[in-house]
Amino acid sequence: MTSWNSYLWPLIILQSDKQKTMTLLISNMSSAYFPDYGAVMAAIVVATLPMIIIFFALQRYFVQGLTGAVKQ
Repeated sequence: MTSWNSYLWPLIILQSDKQKTMTLLISNMSSAYFPDYGAVMAAIVVATLPMIIIFFALQRYFVQGLTGAVKQ
């Protein structure tokens, strides 16, 4: 349900293309009959790459936060 809310609520509320989320932009890229899978997959990689880089750069702090361990 949360995934649908993340997709459906912005789809209903946002009117301009400048304010649309990445999920809406990627879903608009696919056509009804012949989706261009290469372009869609490239957009997904571009959308997820910054988060992967941030995770690997801050992985030590992420694990410390999960375990509750404080390194002194």
